[in-house]
Order: sequence, then C-alpha cells, then structure tokens
Amino acid sequence: MKPEDVHKSGPILSMNSVEVLYNSVMLAIKGVSIEVPHGGMVALLGSNGAGKSTTLKAISGLLTAERGKVSRGEIRFDGNVIGDSLPQERVELGICHVIEGRRVFEHLTPDENLEAAAPMSLSRGRVASEKARIYDYFPRLGERKTSLAGYLSGGEQQMLAIGRALMTQPRLLMLDEPSLGLAPFLVAEIFEIIKRINRDHGLSVLLVEQNALAALDIVSHGYLIENGRVVMHDTAERLKANSDIQEFYLGGGQARSFHDIKHYRRRKRWLS
Repeated sequence: MKPEDVHKSGPILSMNSVEVLYNSVMLAIKGVSIEVPHGGMVALLGSNGAGKSTTLKAISGLLTAERGKVSRGEIRFDGNVIGDSLPQERVELGICHVIEGRRVFEHLTPDENLEAAAPMSLSRGRVASEKARIYDYFPRLGERKTSLAGYLSGGEQQMLAIGRALMTQPRLLMLDEPSLGLAPFLVAEIFEIIKRINRDHGLSVLLVEQNALAALDIVSHGYLIENGRVVMHDTAERLKANSDIQEFYLGGGQARSFHDIKHYRRRKRWLS
C-alpha cells in the first residue's frame, strides 16, 4: 500500500478487450474493458454467472487452475503487461485477490493466519506492526486472535480474509462478494473499514458485488457486466440514479438480467 500511488497518472489496472475461454471452448467473458485508477475504488456489478469472478481470476492469474485462459486482449498493471505472469508473480507485484467464500486456515488462529500471509521479506517487527494495524481496523479480530479461525463467525472470517490480504502489502485489493451471506449491519461495517483503508493508505480496490447498493455507497465508479460483457460504466452516483439499475439491482426486481429489463421497457413502449 503506497500512498504515493494516489498521485500517479493513469490507471493502476487496465483490461482492454479481454476474452476468457474455459476448456478452449466456452467463452466466459467477451471483450471486457475496465480501469481502476491509482488509489481508486471501483465496483464490478452483475448477477450470478455474469462473468464477475472470471474477470478477477483473469487479473490474478487463477484461471489456469480451472482450465481457463485469456484468449484475447491485454491486461496491464501499473503500465506493464502481466498476461504471461504467474499468480505468485502478480502477488509480488502487489495484486491481491480475496476469493469468494472466506478461505482461511480454519485450524490456525487469526494471529497465525495473519503471520502465514506475511511476505518472507518482512521483519518480525514489521509483521507485528502490520498485525497491530489490522487489529486496529478489525477490533473483534483482535479479541478473537487466539481462537481457532474455524470457530469464528462468518463476518469475523471475512474480516480475517481481508486482513490476510492486507498482510501481503497489496497495491490493488480485489474482493469477490465480501458481503455474501452476511447480515446487513456486518456488510456496512466491513465496507466502511474498506473505505477507511483506501482513504488512509491509498490502496486501490476492485470490488465485485451483487449487493449493488452497498458497493455503490463506497466506490467512485462502477461497471455493470452481463453475459460476459460490460453493458454500462459510469460514476457511482449516476449508476444509483439510473432507473434500470434501481429497478433490478437496487429495488429487488424480478427480471433475470439487465437485458431483460431493457427488452421489457422497449416492448412496453411499443405496446403503449
């Protein structure tokens, strides 16, 4: 996390017309282009199966574990093409991906989980200070730091997953559905902490969420992805004000996709 990154020009992350194939057959995302500015917070919104998680895996390099690959397009991090970089090399560059499902070492304590995530290059004193900083952001983790992680609540495990990510000293933090399965008050608490970390350290954040309302409250810009394509990109305020976004993503609408809403509106105008 480097505060000076906030002042750099150009995006820290850019994807240009990226396509992803699974098993050399199935096209999962189709020409996706997104940007995350230095020190910025951006949301990637969409329904289940839209291609959000695949987009993050393309950036972090985790596609190969699922027989996926970037078949077209370009991914740049801090101006450098990273398409051929191994996942561990991308972590060393400063890309950290918190995957969906709160993956923590359940047989270890939160304290041990944090130490396990620390880079080998960090001194013992630096590891201790980083842990103290994370406990300052997540006080309830500090209270449970000697308990086994498997006995933590869902919200506490999500806090630990984010804390582990912060121990890697990221420059770009990618979060995949951090609100999944959590009570609204916990979602609000975790998102407010993410916002505070961004403000304090200039950490760039790419947030994948189905909970559009919570996400748009903390980011500056958002992209809406449907069926593997970006169908809308705007500021958070404009997205919240968009009637179609309100109907489906903010108002509990019953349409199957954003495309269904647009089709319904066109049909309604034609019939009237």
